[in-house]
Amino acid sequence: MDHLVKRKIAIYGKGGIGKSTTTSNLSAALAGKGYKVMQIGCDPKADSTKNLMKGQRIPTVLEQIKAKGDAITLQDIVFEGFGGVLCVESGGPTPGVGCAGRGIISAFEQLESLQAFQVYRPDIVIYDVLGDVVCGGFAMPIRGGYAREVYIVSSGEMMSLYAANNIATAIRGFGKRGYAKLSGLILNAKNIENEQEIVQQAVEEIGTKVIQYIPRSPDIQTAEAQGGTVFEVLEDSPMRDVYNALADQILSSQL
Repeated sequence: MDHLVKRKIAIYGKGGIGKSTTTSNLSAALAGKGYKVMQIGCDPKADSTKNLMKGQRIPTVLEQIKAKGDAITLQDIVFEGFGGVLCVESGGPTPGVGCAGRGIISAFEQLESLQAFQVYRPDIVIYDVLGDVVCGGFAMPIRGGYAREVYIVSSGEMMSLYAANNIATAIRGFGKRGYAKLSGLILNAKNIENEQEIVQQAVEEIGTKVIQYIPRSPDIQTAEAQGGTVFEVLEDSPMRDVYNALADQILSSQL
C-alpha cells in the first residue's frame, strides 16, 4: 500500500467533537482540488461518510462480511460519494456484544484481501477514528502502518483536550517505533470563553500546533440537515474557504 497511496492520514478526536463533519468536509475540499480521496470511517456508529452520501448510511464492512462471507466484493463495501470520494464504514458489533475495535481490524483485513488500494488507487486515504480510547482496533490506523500523519480534532473544552492529550501520548509511543506522527490539531470551536488561548496553551504542552481554526457556524447544521457537506449544499458559505484552507494546510505539510 505504501507505494500506491501518496498521503495516508488519520483524524482522531473525542466522540461528539465534530470529527466526522470535519473529515467529510475535508474530503470534499480535497476532491474539489482534483484528488482521489478514500474516507474510511472507523467508528461503530458508522456515520462518518453520511454527509458524502446524501445523508444515507452505507452498509458496513462488518455487516457485509456477516451477510456475504467469502462472496463479498469491493462493490459491497466501497461506495462513491460526493465529488467522487470513495466511502467505507468499518462498522462494529451489536452493542454489548464483542469488541468495537475488532470491527476496524476485520475491515482493514478485508480491504487488504480485496486489494482495495490497488483497485481504486486513491491519492489520499483518510481514516476517521474515534479517539476516546486509543487501544486495540482504534490504534490500528497508527500502529499498523496504515496512516503516516495524524491530526486531532478538538475544541477548548476540558474533556476534548484531555482526549487530545491521550491521543498525542499514544501517537508518541507508536512514533518511537517508526509509525505515524502527530501533524497538528484542528480547533473545531465551541465558542467557550478564551477558547483559542486555552487550546494554544494545550498544544504547546502536547508539543504540536493548531493547523486550522474552524469557527462555529450554523451553515454546518444547515448542510447536515440536507445530508451534505457545505461544498455540495451551500454555494456561498464562508465555511467552504475554511475547509479549503484546512485542505491546503494538510497538502502543504511535509512528511
